[in-house]
Amino acid sequence: MMSAVPSPELPALDDLEDAIRARGLGVGASELHGALCGWLAGGGADSPRWLAQVLADDALQAPEAGGALDRLRAASVAQMEDRDFGFELLIPGAEAPLVERSGALFDWCRGFLGGFGLAAGQAPALGEDSREALADLARLAAAVPQEEGDEEDEQALAEIEEFVRVAALLLHGDCAMAARHRRQLH
Repeated sequence: MMSAVPSPELPALDDLEDAIRARGLGVGASELHGALCGWLAGGGADSPRWLAQVLADDALQAPEAGGALDRLRAASVAQMEDRDFGFELLIPGAEAPLVERSGALFDWCRGFLGGFGLAAGQAPALGEDSREALADLARLAAAVPQEEGDEEDEQALAEIEEFVRVAALLLHGDCAMAARHRRQLH
């Protein structure tokens, strides 16, 4: 059954890049979204101080309410929790060159791994599928985008994007959701 209320939309990539530049953060929009999603998937708290926690910099002030960074948090939390799998990756759209989209996807994976590690710790209790997904995300985070591509490369990127999306949700279910469920049982 579909939910009556769709998940909030992520802010536009350009709006988020502008907010990141205005704060002088050393990450791009895709990497920051990956880091936030990794933080949430690893069991990190949805907090007004999320930016400082995700970037491991206590000097960072909480994002302004309603701004692009705050909308990123709200949409990401809602999408990760969406039972209808409305979760999206914040990467450039199909109109962007393949090299830009694949680079942003690899940046997203690098951010995800950092945020996940901060929230979940060194040895999170993961099932076999989640361990494999995390290892695959690490391989993608180390990848380098190629300059040229054809239709086959476009198809491969679409499949990788879907894998990353599902892997993030799997890790969220294994860490954050399972931990919440265990707390409710006790």
